[in-house]
Amino acid sequence: MLDRGPPQPPPPTAEADGSEAADVPFGALQQCVALRDWLLSEGARMPKAEDLLSGLAQHLIDLGVPVDRATTAIDTLHSEYSGVGRFWTREAGSTVRLFPHGEASEKAYRESPFFRVHETGEWLFLDLAETPDDAYAVIPDLKAESYRHYIVAPLFFTNGTRNGISFATRSDAGFRDEDVAIMRFVMPTLAAVMEMRSVNKQLDHVLRIYVGDEPHKAILGGSIRRGHVQRIRSAILFADMRDYTRISADMTPEEAVDLLNIFFDCLVPAIEREGGEVLKYLGDGLLAIFREPGDDLGGAAKGALTAAQSAMQALDEANALGRFANPVAAGIALHHGEAAYGNVGSGARLDFTVIGRDVNLASRVARLNRTLGEPILMSKPFVDFLWDMPEPLGEHVLDGFAEPMGVYRPARAPSAA
Repeated sequence: MLDRGPPQPPPPTAEADGSEAADVPFGALQQCVALRDWLLSEGARMPKAEDLLSGLAQHLIDLGVPVDRATTAIDTLHSEYSGVGRFWTREAGSTVRLFPHGEASEKAYRESPFFRVHETGEWLFLDLAETPDDAYAVIPDLKAESYRHYIVAPLFFTNGTRNGISFATRSDAGFRDEDVAIMRFVMPTLAAVMEMRSVNKQLDHVLRIYVGDEPHKAILGGSIRRGHVQRIRSAILFADMRDYTRISADMTPEEAVDLLNIFFDCLVPAIEREGGEVLKYLGDGLLAIFREPGDDLGGAAKGALTAAQSAMQALDEANALGRFANPVAAGIALHHGEAAYGNVGSGARLDFTVIGRDVNLASRVARLNRTLGEPILMSKPFVDFLWDMPEPLGEHVLDGFAEPMGVYRPARAPSAA
């Protein structure tokens, strides 16, 4: 949504050389300093950014600033959206809007006052009674809601991102010079607090996107030492696309990426609906686990099998709808055992990966999918946690394992007479 600035340091959000205090109304300086302290303490630690916005608005009102509407537009690093808009009004409180990647969000941004203040680096002041409706896309809405005066201020973060905040009032007098002076006084502190919160949130998002939910929590919790291992009792799911090399041989890299994304769109929602966690994307496949809740009564195995069957159904539906240029099939292997998160690598470059005997065994069962011509295979340790009776396919030697492993497929519904 919001342009990322050039690599050179961005301009400051406001002059912060002490001169900003000169225009603060007499007698209000102590309250303004208290507002900055609140931003740096309680405001910085609020669980939700919209609570920070509403708290700021209320503090400004307590200082006599007639704020009736406040919004922020913050750039973010996320796979599904490019920015977050937060809105506060006296009547409705706080709401949040996500801006998806794409031309629509880019067009909305370029038609907004935020684009103007990012280009100029200056605050924008609009007397709405004298502002034409076509000046910015938001103007008709502001007038319809009886706002009188509108201010937009840039918030430039030190990482180069361009963000912003706006205020609107219904006061007949609009925002007075002393109101603007108070806003300018707190703006550098507000920008610093919002950047701290934004950076922390982006780190959380990016880690979750690339390593998964539980691993990202472990990493942020300090599990970054090489050799650190965490053991997890779980059902393990391996899935991969059959004949990917042949199917993608004549594709461009962009087409191959689209193919994989559609394929994973069939698998991942089914896994997550049943409480599974995708830990690794493995080229044309993935590894997921379903944690045991602790009673070992088969909940994880049942969830994994349901997820596998739902994923196959979603894949069949995608094929029927022609979402793939050529029909796509998958093989899924299910095993139950102990997965281990481990930090492996060298020096400062580590990978938070999944290791262990049971993970290796699950991957070997996955190799049998093609050999046996079965879309879903289950190991004997996995079947031991199921209540229904799957169909045995005999014992098979798995590469790297001395003892043969009993392998099963889900029970098939009896054919109609």
